Amino acid sequence: MKKIYILPILLMFFFSNCEKVVDVDVPTIPPKLIIDASFEVFFDENPVTANTVVKLRLSADYFDDVIPPALNATVFLTNLSDNSVINFSDTNADGDYEPINSFIPADNVTYELTVIYDNETYKGTATKIKSTPLTSVTQGDETLFSGNETELKISFKDDANEENYYLFDFTNNLFLAIEDRFFNGADYNFSYFYSEDDLKVPTAVKIKMSGITKEYFTYFRVLINQSGQNAGGPFETVPSSLLGNMINTTNEENFPLGYFHISETDTYTIFLEDKN
Repeated sequence: MKKIYILPILLMFFFSNCEKVVDVDVPTIPPKLIIDASFEVFFDENPVTANTVVKLRLSADYFDDVIPPALNATVFLTNLSDNSVINFSDTNADGDYEPINSFIPADNVTYELTVIYDNETYKGTATKIKSTPLTSVTQGDETLFSGNETELKISFKDDANEENYYLFDFTNNLFLAIEDRFFNGADYNFSYFYSEDDLKVPTAVKIKMSGITKEYFTYFRVLINQSGQNAGGPFETVPSSLLGNMINTTNEENFPLGYFHISETDTYTIFLEDKN
C-alpha cells in the first residue's frame, strides 16, 4: 500500500495562499539644494594649498540610489574686506564647482558664498578657523569587542588661548567631532578604532584634522548621528530638518541644506598593517 503525504502538500498550499504583498507609500518631496562648501586650507604644507570646491547636489527620495548634481548654477565668492570676487565653474558638469583662478583663503577675512540656482539666490558667510598640526599618528596594538579592530593613535597640542573645536576625517566617510573642554591647552592623545567593516587592512589611510567653529561642531555632530557613518559622505543624506548657515534670500521657505565653512586642516598618511 502506498503512503500518501497529504500534510506537507496542504501546508504548502496554505502558506502560498497567505502571501500578501504590502506596498509602502513613501512620500515624495520636492528636491532641495544641498550646498557642501567645506573648504580646507592645508596650512602645514609648503607651499600652502587649499581644497575650495563647492559641491551642489539635489536631495532625493529615501530609496533613491543616485544623488543628482545641481547643474548650471552660478557660484562666486566675495571677499568682504575689499569686495573682490572669485568666480567658480563646473567644468566637468558633475556639480563640483571650482574657482576659475585658484586661491588660498586669507586670515581674518570674511567670505560670502553666493549660489544662484533655478532663479533663486543662496548666501552664507565664513571666516577661516585656525587649527593646530598633528603631533603624531601611529598604529596601536589594542582592540575592542571583537578583537579584530585596528587602533589608530592620534596626538596633538591644543591651543590654550582659544576655545577649540576639531573635526577628524578618518577616510571612508568616518568622522569624529571633538571639543577641548576637558583638555584645553594640553598635549592631547586618543585612540580611534576601525572595525573590520570600516577598513580592510593592510592599507594606507589619510587622516585629516580641521579646526571648526562651535556652530559647525554642533551641526556636524547632529549630522553624523542622523545620517550615520559610511553613508556616502555626510552631505549625501542631509536630514531635511537640519539647517546649515546658507540662506535662500529669494524664498526663505525653500531653504537649502548643507554648510559653508573654511578650516585650517592638517593631514597625515599612514600605512596600517594587519596585526590580528
